[in-house]
Formats: sequence, structure tokens, C-alpha cells
Amino acid sequence: MVESIARVKHIRVTPQKARRVIALIKGKQAAEALAILKFAQQSASEPIYKLVHSAMANAQVKADRDGEFLDEQDLYVKNVFVDEGTTLKRFQPRAQGRAFQIKKRTSHITVVLATPEVAASTGSATDKKASK
Repeated sequence: MVESIARVKHIRVTPQKARRVIALIKGKQAAEALAILKFAQQSASEPIYKLVHSAMANAQVKADRDGEFLDEQDLYVKNVFVDEGTTLKRFQPRAQGRAFQIKKRTSHITVVLATPEVAASTGSATDKKASK
């Protein structure tokens, strides 16, 4: 089983908007996720597209290093999540000497791709419970 991780930090997309986009691809095949992201209209889909593509390349490099065969059609999005990054605080002048705070939020996005596990374990605990 090949598992690869790709991360991007401090991306200028709000976490709320990025989570809407990652909900579209969670659990899908990697190639299908790329197709969905390519045609999604949200602005957060472009950096997530690049991230999934990078994770696919990482999986290929990892498989080559370990001497394993990897078919990119087997990869699926095992996990993807968005964490909140640092917030840039800016001020906009308002009437009568007041100031209005503008929060420019950033995100940390992580994508985990994997190949499906082969359930060939003969002596696992679930098999023992099923035989009783």
C-alpha cells in the first residue's frame, strides 16, 4: 500500500471556503478529484488541484523509491483536511477617526492519497470473532 501526503501552508484562502471545496473530493479517486477540481468554479479549487496533483507525484516517487508498481488510477483521496493558518490583521479607516479591522485569513491544507489495502490477512482478530 502506497500512501503519500502533500501539504500547503499559509495559502490565502479562508478555511471555510476551502472546506466547501474539499468536501467535493473526499473519498474519490485521485483522477476523478482532479477532474472535479479543474471545473469547480470556487477560487479555492486551483490551489487544491495543484496539491492533489503534487500528492500524486509524491506517490509515484515513493513507489519508485521502494521498487513498487503504482498505477495512478488506483490512488484515492484517503483524507483531506483544512486547518486555520495565521490571520493577517489590517485596518481600514472609517468616519470620525475610527478604524475597522479587516481579517485576512489563511489556511493549511493537507491531502493524503493512498492505494486500497488488500484484505489478505488470514489471522486477523475480526476473522477469529466471525468464526465463533
